[in-house]
Amino acid sequence: MFEVEPLLPTTVPKKHTPSSHQIKLLVLFLALVLLIWLWLAGTFNGAWFFLPLLCGLYVFLFVLSSKRTTSVTVKFDTKKRWTEQQANEWYASQPWLVGSNYIPSTAVNQLEMWQRETFDPATIERELRIAQKLGMNTMRIFFHDLAYHTDSTGFFERVDVVLGICEKCGIKPLLVLFDSCWNPKPVAGPQLPPIYGWHNSRWVMAPGIDALLEPGQETRLEVYVRALAKQFKRDTRILAWDMWNEAENGMKENVLKVIEGLLPRMFEWMREEGVEQPLTTCLMGQPMKWNSFQMMQIGLSDILSFHNYGAPESFLEDVRGLRRFNRPILCTEWLARPTSVPHEILPIAKLERVGMFNWGFVTGKTNTRFPYDSIGNPYTHEPELWLHDLFLQDGSPYLQSEYDLFYKLLQS
Repeated sequence: MFEVEPLLPTTVPKKHTPSSHQIKLLVLFLALVLLIWLWLAGTFNGAWFFLPLLCGLYVFLFVLSSKRTTSVTVKFDTKKRWTEQQANEWYASQPWLVGSNYIPSTAVNQLEMWQRETFDPATIERELRIAQKLGMNTMRIFFHDLAYHTDSTGFFERVDVVLGICEKCGIKPLLVLFDSCWNPKPVAGPQLPPIYGWHNSRWVMAPGIDALLEPGQETRLEVYVRALAKQFKRDTRILAWDMWNEAENGMKENVLKVIEGLLPRMFEWMREEGVEQPLTTCLMGQPMKWNSFQMMQIGLSDILSFHNYGAPESFLEDVRGLRRFNRPILCTEWLARPTSVPHEILPIAKLERVGMFNWGFVTGKTNTRFPYDSIGNPYTHEPELWLHDLFLQDGSPYLQSEYDLFYKLLQS
């Protein structure tokens, strides 16, 4: 196993109000100062000279004692990016965050998960109970703007149902608004069936490419983002918001330019509506090679998130590259057998206290157990080794050794 020395968490200095015990000590000290001065006054004519020095020493000790670090409740302006102190205090109040990127096994993509005709709360609850038994405490769940725009009232009702199920199962989800991956032409309504053997054959972008490039579409997207914020901004069942999954993934220059302008406004809209949960957007690429777009993402995010499907050395490089920004870190996608595997990655993540969201929970219609080389060249048989996912549809673990490791690390 790859071994690593732990990085110690950075101490966050906080304002301190003297305790009653400290005040009593200071009063006693002042009394001692007075007694010393009276004694000097009786034995030495220049005692008045020492009084300012003694008082100065008293003030110095008082200030010094007030600079210790303690834990306090911090109020902050939700219309601005969280400070490092606010972000770290929020993270200190969380358990070690571990979950999966979740879609029910009966849904082929985000639209099939959220549309009224195919919404499947029974499966969602059954599968999240599996997560609860394992000890998971979060899930990363994808929305789609078309699910909102075709049935906004029903969409919010269904989101509320899922949040209720999550709460019953001890799970606080990270909710994803937009996604640049896979089919660029999403269409609301019945979704095409999955292609057997083809990795993620029906996943769709959100918003689609047309919504990004057509004039006037930004207003529609703003309505969606602000509506989500207004509806759920104080919902304590929600862990955080992931504004855009892999925003620059595979995007041509003209599309990336649109996203580069839209992403900061999304953060602005959410903050103007007063969301109380932290905001993030996931980073791609290597820490020492981040471009201006990725540095913008870091500058917008309250908490930092990244994806890494590589070996332990690569994972640790990303973590240490992000440490210099002194903010909480979440790895919102990992697990790609045989390179990125639980027994090598999870112990490091726990040691570094990095939140972890592997790709895939219960295998199903997304077919993400199939390797990437199945894209465009679908397998005709089951893969020898699953790429993603942790459970079969009957609830049994794909690999018992992985299940045992998750359970051990999450229960200890």
